[in-house]
Amino acid sequence: MPDAPAASLHQRIYGDIEGGILGGRLKPGDRIPSEHELMEVYGCSRMTVSKALTALAAAGLIERRRRAGSFVTRPRIERTVMEIQDFAVEAARAGRNYGYEQLSREVLRLPEAQGSAFPVPAGTEVLRMEGLHRIDGVAVALERRLVMLDAVPAARGMDFTATAPGRWLLQQVPWSDAVHVIGAGLADAVTARLLNLDRGDALLILDRETRQGARTITQVRLFHPATLYRFVGRFSPGTAGG
Repeated sequence: MPDAPAASLHQRIYGDIEGGILGGRLKPGDRIPSEHELMEVYGCSRMTVSKALTALAAAGLIERRRRAGSFVTRPRIERTVMEIQDFAVEAARAGRNYGYEQLSREVLRLPEAQGSAFPVPAGTEVLRMEGLHRIDGVAVALERRLVMLDAVPAARGMDFTATAPGRWLLQQVPWSDAVHVIGAGLADAVTARLLNLDRGDALLILDRETRQGARTITQVRLFHPATLYRFVGRFSPGTAGG
């Protein structure tokens, strides 16, 4: 049987490593097999292996270190202007108690395109969740989240009743960039009840999409009582356009 073309081999190597990372088998910081190891496993040239690893590095999935090898990329919060929130860390820094309550969870294919700040095509298979973040027993955020199961298949079997999905994603899934959209709104009856507000009270609303290269990992909308939260951005002269 003739050898597979080099082009398909480097794509196969890329796909196998990408699948291990996004599926959770390879964790942030884990070492990727060396070029020589991959050459033996796939029966190919060093050039083919190098091409696959270069593409993985360009996608932000791995980082290549001279003389040390290649490693699964760790999440890099500094790549965004605003931090991706970890409510548990925020509470711990302030010496306060944190809790998360899962309100709903379902796996589905979206029946129609989502018209949020970041549109999702109809037919996309997602894990859709809703939960409450509490600090010292006070509800500080209502979270509505979509996790793209083609990008994060390991999320399908995860139990998020005790661990907030955002915390798990930050710890387990490498990402390359995120986009925030900040807005304001008024609490409807359901949101007011969950956040212990009056209907019509002011909300700060954060929409965020987190990506790995061109692929969306997760989208979240966070509703904060306006009296409890504010968003702060810090800039240096090199980060602003004018």
